[in-house]
Amino acid sequence: MGLLRRRRPEPPDDGTGTAGAEMGPEAAAEALASMSREMEEGSESSRRRAARRAGALVASTVRLLLRGGAATARVTWVGGRALTERLLQTAPRIPVRDLATLRAQHPKAADAEALADLLVAGALRASASVGAGVGAAAMLPVPAGMAAEVAAETLVVAAVEIKLIAELHQVYGVPAGGSPAQRSAAYVTAWADRRGLASVTPSHPVGVAAVTGLAVGTEVRRKVRKRLTRSTLRKLPTLFPLLVGAGLGALLNRRDTRRLAVRVRADLRRRTDAAPGYWAAAAPQ
Repeated sequence: MGLLRRRRPEPPDDGTGTAGAEMGPEAAAEALASMSREMEEGSESSRRRAARRAGALVASTVRLLLRGGAATARVTWVGGRALTERLLQTAPRIPVRDLATLRAQHPKAADAEALADLLVAGALRASASVGAGVGAAAMLPVPAGMAAEVAAETLVVAAVEIKLIAELHQVYGVPAGGSPAQRSAAYVTAWADRRGLASVTPSHPVGVAAVTGLAVGTEVRRKVRKRLTRSTLRKLPTLFPLLVGAGLGALLNRRDTRRLAVRVRADLRRRTDAAPGYWAAAAPQ
């Protein structure tokens, strides 16, 4: 088991939160927003800074999960209720840019497809960076530290993907409606289903609780818990020692996020309910 333990020295804090302190909700949301923006930019310095933010988010989440000790780690390891509730509590704080903000940040994107390409590319880099950094944040002995690392990675990647789903809906002119809590629940359910929001069908319900104004119900929680469990188990190879695990983590996360993006974009392209002229209305001033 000792071979599975990987430790790296913690770098000094450079303003990205990499010194190892646990982030509060606002700081974590700001770090996620900055990481997404920097991963979408073309400069290597921006992407390196974003990679450090990814490591800081994982490290902070590890500390949060392990605050209750090894028992909490065992719960999170199997994608249990604690991990599901953590994601559902975090989801409303995930920063989602509206179309006007996205177009202002990416003025060279000529249409929805070009803008979506940029968002997907940034999300792929973000999820890969999170996967590559697993092992750097473990602070407790095996197996508790490793369990929390994998659980933390799962939560951070889920946040990256939920943010991507929500912003792709903005790009294609079909954002979720309702209150902030309802929109958040809808996007979380879409993440669990690995699909874009669409008209609800019996064969593929998309967050009935979310779109009818009810609280997040048992069915939504079941879907999220199932998805978290599958995601956690798929990350077992990332615990291989040293660069082998880091490379596998980056590869697996990038592949899974790419598959998600392809499916969501295909669903959104089939939507016919975008408001006419929505793209022009959000043009940068």
